[in-house]
Amino acid sequence: MLAKSISIVCCICLLHPNITDAQTSMQPDTLRMDVKQAEKLFLDKNLSLLAGYYNIQSSKALVEQARKWDNPMLNTDQNLYRDGKFFQHTTTHDSAGNSIPVGEFYVQIQQLIKTAGKRRKQVDLAKTNVSISEWQFKSTMRSLRAELLKDLYTVAQLQGNAKLYAQSQEQLNKLLHAMEAQFNAGNVAKKEYLRIQALLVSLQQDMTDNEKELDDTQAELKSLLQISGNTFIQPLLPDHENATIPDVSITKLLDSAKRNNTDYQLEVYQLQYQTENVRLQKALAVPDLTLGPEFDQNANYAPNYFGLAISLPLPLLDRNQGNIKSAKFLTKAEEANMQEAEIKLKNDVLNAYQKLRTTIMLSNGQSKDFYKEYYQLYSNIVESYNKRQISLLEFLDYFNDYEDIRQKELQQTLNLRMAKEELNDIVGIDVIID
Repeated sequence: MLAKSISIVCCICLLHPNITDAQTSMQPDTLRMDVKQAEKLFLDKNLSLLAGYYNIQSSKALVEQARKWDNPMLNTDQNLYRDGKFFQHTTTHDSAGNSIPVGEFYVQIQQLIKTAGKRRKQVDLAKTNVSISEWQFKSTMRSLRAELLKDLYTVAQLQGNAKLYAQSQEQLNKLLHAMEAQFNAGNVAKKEYLRIQALLVSLQQDMTDNEKELDDTQAELKSLLQISGNTFIQPLLPDHENATIPDVSITKLLDSAKRNNTDYQLEVYQLQYQTENVRLQKALAVPDLTLGPEFDQNANYAPNYFGLAISLPLPLLDRNQGNIKSAKFLTKAEEANMQEAEIKLKNDVLNAYQKLRTTIMLSNGQSKDFYKEYYQLYSNIVESYNKRQISLLEFLDYFNDYEDIRQKELQQTLNLRMAKEELNDIVGIDVIID
């Protein structure tokens, strides 16, 4: 019965999705790329960035529109019906033979002239809005790029886990086969068989969970890169990251962050926008001037009248007080947001720098000789257990400790990569370059 159970477990292992013949025939195409290649593909194909680009172009078009003068207005008036006739525009003659026009004809052209520099202020406001759109585009690109790198690094970590699980599975399968003869001979207790089988089942579940997480991460990565179909993206990354504390002062990092951090620059231009809006609202309180020539035939004290029309609203009831007050309050709100953004930026830079330092110190503190020696020790534990040189509990301790240490090593590599990118992301430029 026990031998049958062992056979079932072995069959489960052989039927694992990664190694079945059916899956082999449907293996995905592998697309290998390093970080630079992934970033280039991301910039070329990401639809969110394309939408952001169109938003910038839309804002630039509004700058062009703000420069335009208002169209002139044509007014005309003429007689429609007189003495049983429509649109009568003829001439008659007096007793002296002079021509006298019959019927009225009136025409006027008006042009709006904006005062107090309104057009220039509207152009400035539109230009600032372009800058806001550009920094929003950079913010979107920054967030998506951070997600892209996180997915690339996570795929590498999960693949490392999968390799670790495969090695452990191979060791346990060998152990089960080797123990079968010992069990049949009565040299191994049944509880030891069951304990190894339980360990294998637990490992199988870990492999499945890791595979699911890898599939989810691959789906996110392919969406960012606009890749569809049965394709597996293979990150080309070094096995270990360089762990060197950056030789740069906090002051320089903060200065760079103020110039390049997208969230901070967005607040800078939001404040500038509201400040310019206050100036525009004050200018709108100044009345605009409308003027233009006019001609009136046969409806004034002179048969052919030429005049100049001027109109100017009297700012008695509406002096734009509400809009001016609202713009001032919005400016104060943005000033508060600006102060908050500056404090947050300083804290984020310091936090990211300290996090990177801590991660580097932990990475440097872990001896590579320790890992090498421990891996060598692990490679001998199955043989030592088969030879009954160590007990089952000792074997299980070594097995679980090895898996835990290997996962921590992989996690530490991921932590170091993410700490580097976090500092680069907050500062706005690549401070840490591998």
